[in-house]
Amino acid sequence: MNAIDALGALAQETRLEIFRTLVRAHSPNAEEAGLPAGGLAEQLGVAAPTLSFHLKELTRAGLVSARRDGRSIIYTANLGGMRALADYLLEDCCQGACAPSLEETGT
Repeated sequence: MNAIDALGALAQETRLEIFRTLVRAHSPNAEEAGLPAGGLAEQLGVAAPTLSFHLKELTRAGLVSARRDGRSIIYTANLGGMRALADYLLEDCCQGACAPSLEETGT
């Protein structure tokens, strides 16, 4: 996970909204998680070529994964990638100073 790529991907409004939407579509059952590209484009009101470009950037940054389901491609938020980014920010940038306060609050 490259923090600069991940932060850069999320710094764009449409990509952040795509990631948020995919997080809301998360399911503990991997086969039920995610959204097809067409449904995602419709839900967000984004043209298919624009959505494809943004999904490519999120995938390259390690924040979105894709799987084939028949003729559809289903996109899911890579929660592990987001956890890795959060861990990096809390451990490396804060040099551990932030982590105790998060543990105390239970988040």
